[in-house]
Amino acid sequence: MIAVSKTQPVSKLQEAYKAGQRLFGENKAQEMSAKYVELPKDIEWHMIGHLQTNKVKYIAPFVSLIHSVDSIKLLAEINKQAKRFNRKISCLLQVYIANEETKFGLTPEEVFELAKQNLDELYPNIEIVGLMGMATFTDNQEQIRMEFQSLYSLFDQLKSMTLPVNMPMRELSMGMSADYKIALEEGSTLVRIGTTIFGNRNYPSQ
Repeated sequence: MIAVSKTQPVSKLQEAYKAGQRLFGENKAQEMSAKYVELPKDIEWHMIGHLQTNKVKYIAPFVSLIHSVDSIKLLAEINKQAKRFNRKISCLLQVYIANEETKFGLTPEEVFELAKQNLDELYPNIEIVGLMGMATFTDNQEQIRMEFQSLYSLFDQLKSMTLPVNMPMRELSMGMSADYKIALEEGSTLVRIGTTIFGNRNYPSQ
């Protein structure tokens, strides 16, 4: 379980840490970087939000897992920054499964095409450990279930293929506060829980 701590003050993260939580998820690179400085170093930081290429440098020295790799351009930049810091950064490919234009992600066809490449030679400083997807924001639980099933099906197909050395399919990140129970039923290994843990987000006043 990843505690999604975006917009939450460090004091709330400290409370969760004292209760035993070690995996925290952030949506913005600079916010994550600032919290990393203040909090214990045994925390695993997960980048779960849309990541711009020019922001990778802020989290490259310490991030544990980037869930939101939604383009080849971003993959290349993560590899570049990981090499700069002499690291191998774990990533998930974000797949577009929702019926919403606001969501990001690769198509299944793009994922299969990527899996055919010599990724360990092209991107030696990254490891693609699985997939991530965000379901449509809807009360229709059957639609959510079908979207999660489609992502699990892709995950399962990839696991049956001969993949590059640095593309082990171990993790499937799907499910948030509103739909994590369905996600778990459909095979999720990582759920991203925010409001259920911390309450409503603290957005700054305009």
